[in-house]
Amino acid sequence: MSDIIHVLSEAVANQIAAGEVIQRPASVVKELMENAVDAGASAIKVVIKDAGKTLIQVVDNGCGMSEVDATVCFERHATSKIKSAKDLFAIQTCGFRGEALASMAAVAEVSVKTRRPGDELGTHIRVAGSRFELQEPVQTPPGTNFQVKNLFFNIPARRKFLKSDHTEFRHIINEFNHVVLTHPDVGFTLIHNQTEIFQLPPSNLRQRIIGVLGKAVNSYLIPLETETTLIKISGFIGKPEHAKKTYGEQFFFVNNRFIRHPYFHKAVINGYDQILAPDHIPSYFIFFETDPSKIDVNIHPSKTEVKFEDERSIWQIILASVREAIGRNNLSPSLDFSKEGVIDIPVLTKDVEVKVPDINTNPGYNPFEGENSYERDKKATPYLDDRFEGWEQLFEPASNTAVTINRNLQVKNKYILSPVKSGVMVIDQKRAHERILYERMLAAQEKQQPLAQQSLFPETISLNAADYQVCLEMLGDLEKLGFDIRDFGNNCVVVHGFPTDMNSTSAGQKLEMMVEQFKSLQGEINVGDPERIARAAAQTSAINYGKQLSDLEMQQLIDQLFACNNPNYSPSGKLIVKILELEELDNHFKE
Repeated sequence: MSDIIHVLSEAVANQIAAGEVIQRPASVVKELMENAVDAGASAIKVVIKDAGKTLIQVVDNGCGMSEVDATVCFERHATSKIKSAKDLFAIQTCGFRGEALASMAAVAEVSVKTRRPGDELGTHIRVAGSRFELQEPVQTPPGTNFQVKNLFFNIPARRKFLKSDHTEFRHIINEFNHVVLTHPDVGFTLIHNQTEIFQLPPSNLRQRIIGVLGKAVNSYLIPLETETTLIKISGFIGKPEHAKKTYGEQFFFVNNRFIRHPYFHKAVINGYDQILAPDHIPSYFIFFETDPSKIDVNIHPSKTEVKFEDERSIWQIILASVREAIGRNNLSPSLDFSKEGVIDIPVLTKDVEVKVPDINTNPGYNPFEGENSYERDKKATPYLDDRFEGWEQLFEPASNTAVTINRNLQVKNKYILSPVKSGVMVIDQKRAHERILYERMLAAQEKQQPLAQQSLFPETISLNAADYQVCLEMLGDLEKLGFDIRDFGNNCVVVHGFPTDMNSTSAGQKLEMMVEQFKSLQGEINVGDPERIARAAAQTSAINYGKQLSDLEMQQLIDQLFACNNPNYSPSGKLIVKILELEELDNHFKE
């Protein structure tokens, strides 16, 4: 019987590695930008074409590579960052595995031009599908110029499953932001299809955050600063009133590396306890500095999952830091945090001896000894003075608030009660209106007759780069639903009109809310973009809780609801109508 086990070829092994390291164009951008930062560059330029499917180019003015290094860098596990296993626990750089360039070369056409500042000539190398096609000397500026073309050209199945250009470019922006926020002292430029998206000069952290997310973010940043023997925490958190329902402005960094950490995220959320709506997520830009030997970054190829040695203690430090920052900025009832400097949180380590405090008590102590016995004051009761005259009026119904029993009754400006044959019908007014708007929009889309109302004064709305891409992705379907929103360029759109069922006031706020809602729905399967957009628009435009409705408005809402195909559930599947049976009501009043 012949042997059946064999060693894979280098090309196949690289393609397998690429499946983990290079998942989409954004992965290439991340790896090349991190390499440029590690090369000591002070200026990094990223050029993208067709959301990275056609071209990804990263140019830096860093240290460059020699001819030999430029060749070896495409070998698997080739790295300048580590030499032995113990170096894995003292990593201070971004990239270190040595898999990225080999993986890129396995699934794309890669060209690199590089020169060290002291060399007269640089090196030009071209690799495609793990095959070296060219190596020659070249005149090139100091630094490195990487070009990755035709990503997944030799793996059609992988290329086929890439998303739309808007979606893929949004992922690129996210990875770009992770790097630029970590290195505010470096200048960055991002160009997509010959349009400049970002031009970020060297600055401090606050200015870099503003440059990435827009000027509006400056008004709700709260400084965060804590230093302990275990870890140093710095950065910013957002004011609770600016929290959103979707993720996008939540960043953890450890030793200048972006990470994801759900456990620490809960610590931040707990810091906002009782001052934040339960379905909202605050913004935060939190930087950790700790001994590299106390963390393990070698968990996942993406290097965004990090294991800390003492996560419980750090969790408590984060919680205390967030609460201290919120209290210091008078955003919640708190103790006086006016002291200068940062807070000092002692950390209990394994080598610290725990001493039980001594407690001295006096069993014979009588706190009432020497006090006169209580005697009832014989004075007239204080409740009969002139301050309380006319108290009966508090219980008399005012003329303008007389209770009127109508066919429909609104409770707490949230629920509508309507008598039915079997008992009492309770309707959630906001969810009911969501269902009505949702079905109307889909019906207008199917008939290709959206009803739009033009605004007298079109409103120009500025978005951050990522949300701008989401909005562009939505424009086609929004038009089918009756929206008239046009791209203005430079991360701006102009709102010319809304569907007739929607109130066009606060167009900017409504559009931003629709973008947020749409992002929150993108993880759902078996739901197309038109349905997601209709749901987002309906949730944004529906009447809110707290709105008082007239008798006519309540009746119209009920009539329109039961004309819908599915009046019982909102577009998101939440209950709209509940019948309280007479038997159930009778049970509450049994003697």
